[in-house]
Amino acid sequence: MVFKDRNKIRNFSIIAHIDHGKSTIADRLLEQTHTIEKREMQEQVLDDMDLERERGITIKAHPVTMNYKAEDGEIYRINLIDTPGHVDFTYEVSRSLSACEGALLVVDAVQGVQAQSLANVHLAIERNLEIVPVINKIDLPAADVEDVKKQIEDVIGIPAADAVTCSAKTGIGIENILEHIITLVPPPKEPEDDILRALVFDSHYDSYRGVMMYIRVFSGVIQKGSQIKLMATNRQYEVLEVGIFSPKEIAVEDLGPGEVGYVVASIKASTDVKIGDTITSQKYPAAEALPGFKLIRPVVFAGIYPVDATDFESLRDALDKLKLNDSALHVEQESSTALGFGFRCGFLGLLHLEIIFERIHREFDIDIITTSPSVIYKFHLGNGETIEVDNPAHYPDPANINSVDEPWVKSHIIVPQDYLGALMSLGMEKRGLCIKTETMDAKRLLLTYRLPLNEIITDFNDKLKSCTRGYGSFDYEIDTYEKGDIVKLEIRVNEEPVDAFSCLVHRTKAEAKGRAICQKLVEVIPMQLFKVPVQAAIGGKIVARETIRAMTKNVTAKCYGGDISRKRKLWEKQKKGKKRMKEIGKVNIPQSAFMEVLKVQSE
Repeated sequence: MVFKDRNKIRNFSIIAHIDHGKSTIADRLLEQTHTIEKREMQEQVLDDMDLERERGITIKAHPVTMNYKAEDGEIYRINLIDTPGHVDFTYEVSRSLSACEGALLVVDAVQGVQAQSLANVHLAIERNLEIVPVINKIDLPAADVEDVKKQIEDVIGIPAADAVTCSAKTGIGIENILEHIITLVPPPKEPEDDILRALVFDSHYDSYRGVMMYIRVFSGVIQKGSQIKLMATNRQYEVLEVGIFSPKEIAVEDLGPGEVGYVVASIKASTDVKIGDTITSQKYPAAEALPGFKLIRPVVFAGIYPVDATDFESLRDALDKLKLNDSALHVEQESSTALGFGFRCGFLGLLHLEIIFERIHREFDIDIITTSPSVIYKFHLGNGETIEVDNPAHYPDPANINSVDEPWVKSHIIVPQDYLGALMSLGMEKRGLCIKTETMDAKRLLLTYRLPLNEIITDFNDKLKSCTRGYGSFDYEIDTYEKGDIVKLEIRVNEEPVDAFSCLVHRTKAEAKGRAICQKLVEVIPMQLFKVPVQAAIGGKIVARETIRAMTKNVTAKCYGGDISRKRKLWEKQKKGKKRMKEIGKVNIPQSAFMEVLKVQSE
């Protein structure tokens, strides 16, 4: 059915915190509209990656088009533009929301409003989207619908008296959600002219057809044979196919204003397509692109090295294949004296990093070592130059450094009142500043914190869950760069620096971290025939030291009785041999030691 009546089209997205039932509601909507029949149904239809199913999160957004016969007898085309829920993918969420006119805000009837719902709702409000509150899981015994409605009004500030109550698991209230979408979400706006403008809100790589762009058309028509231009990269292509997702790809004749679908145009590399770009016509191009486009910049960096050096080429191929479907992954080659050849990779955040590591291990069966994650610091040098450094190996000469700026984030943390003390001490430990504290309801508080990014990328979420017994939730957004006393902590084994263990840390944390790494190394490096000092240094100053004891042989075992001077002579001879061995001796650090120390660095 070709929809040329724009008033019968509805484009919406679903906003929810992890585990509030977003994917389950999407499943029920697909069932209710008969987009997928019950016999073909499986849980989390739109989450087709094993990792998404296991973790219960959406990593890759999936749009889907549904046809629904409403109570007024008319047939409407409803486009669900699914979004990832995690804070790491905020930019993709913002692009998906830009392609919609409305959003369902799904809140758990037991847990209430959580941090990520709050962050994504603000993104939707900024884009003037119509927000439809939905309270899910009303079938649970602990559900408190009235309290959750009050939270939505007090914390988010949108009216919730008419919020839809439903249970996605049992299918209660799904019909109501569809009716609310049709009555509350406005149809696409009237285009100002016929010039082609379409937003690219996502893309994925198809091994047979190249890059498939997910688009929302704002004006003009795109069809097979159209000559198009991507405005950010200025590249030109011929369209080979256009279609919709239902939820599998179905080719159609054309896509007009307000419609959502995909475009295939023989694009070889996913790097040629930028999320948020505008597609326009080659012959009659738009004067300016649709607003909001920005290049995705990695926030967290880590080194990836193969455990077995022979796997280097396999790892290169694996990363190239992952980059095809993940344009946000940044990869460049690097080498380390300790770990050999590997890659420096940039990620959107810690979840993104975890998922890439997990996929390399699962999909390509390669054992890898990862260095401790770091962020981008800005070094202002004496000659007026500013350089960005994410790798301790590129640390400039300390004599030339005027100042260092480190990235800070603004974070919203929701915790039960009983755990306020524990959260405050965690905030102090992570050098955080509490800006304000608000009461959400009788039991929970909303705290706004400013924190240095390097303090939260490793274990902040784990520690927050531990100190609040799993009830705390948080999300963050990049704020500004501020001056910080950042130093390079260098680890030396037998007075030789080992670059794989070096890291950039705040001066106040350097001593404790250095001591922890030295203690771990003493445990994991095997004893040598001579004493081995393990030191942590900042510049020329040693801040921590441990010693690996030498293996000793009892050279006086053969002496029984007699003069002590004979024993002294043998001990002296042994001491000289040890000294000579220390001068020429090399310490081989086993592979397991790198793994153990990296665990310490992320603690």
